[in-house]
Amino acid sequence: MLDRILNSPLDISAEVPLLLLVLILMEAVLSADNAIALAAIAQGLHSREQQRRALNIGLVVAYTLRVTLILTAAWVVRFWQFELLGAAYLLWLVFDFFASEEDDKHRHHGHQFANVWQAVPAIALADLAFSLDSVTTAIALSDRVWLVLTGGLIGVVALRFLAGLFIRWLDEFENLETAGYITVGFVGLRLLARVIAHDLVPPQWALVVVVASVFAWGFSKPSRQPEEVAIDEEPDRESAPD
Repeated sequence: MLDRILNSPLDISAEVPLLLLVLILMEAVLSADNAIALAAIAQGLHSREQQRRALNIGLVVAYTLRVTLILTAAWVVRFWQFELLGAAYLLWLVFDFFASEEDDKHRHHGHQFANVWQAVPAIALADLAFSLDSVTTAIALSDRVWLVLTGGLIGVVALRFLAGLFIRWLDEFENLETAGYITVGFVGLRLLARVIAHDLVPPQWALVVVVASVFAWGFSKPSRQPEEVAIDEEPDRESAPD
C-alpha cells in the first residue's frame, strides 16, 4: 500500500496526509499484539500502580529506541544479526512464560519483577524487537523521516492505551495472557524466518489474521469471578463439622 501511495501521481499536499493516515491505521492494527505482550510483561509487577508506571517509563524509553532505529534503518537492515537478536529475545520471553510453574488454576505466568526498574528494560526491549519488523517502512519513507517519527509517536500512544486495557482484561479472561505469548511467538518466528529464509516469510496480512484468531480464543473464556468461587465453596463450608 505504501508503495502505491509513494508512486502515485498525487501532489505533495494530498500525499502527506494520506501517508500519515495509512501510518496511523497500520500502527493501530499492528500495535495489538505488541500491546498485549507489554501488558503481559508488566503483569510481572504486583500492583496496578507499578504496572502503569513501568509502562509509562518503558514506553518513553521504547520511543527513544524507535527513533534511533528509524534514523539508522538503512544501516540496521545490512546486519541480519539485529533481527536474530530480536527473534531470540521474543522467543525467550515465550519460553520463559511456558516454562514457568502453573498456579492453582493451571495457568502460567510470565517473569516476576521485584521493582519497576527491572520491568522497564524488558518492556523497552520487547517493543524494540517488535519494531524491527517495520524497519522496511522507514526505508521506504526515508525522505520523509518526520512522517515516520510521527507515526512512531502515534504508535507509542496507541500502545500505552491498548496495554492499559489489556492489563485489565488479563484479569478478566482466563486464556488472554497465554494468547498474548502465543502471538509473541509468531512475531519471533517471523523475524527468525526473515534471517533464515526470507522467501518463506508470511505476508503481514497473514500475521494479522493469525493474531486476530488467537485473540478471539483469548477472549473466549472469562475468568471466574470471586463471587462465583465463593458460591461454589459455600456448600463445603456448610457441610463442615462444627
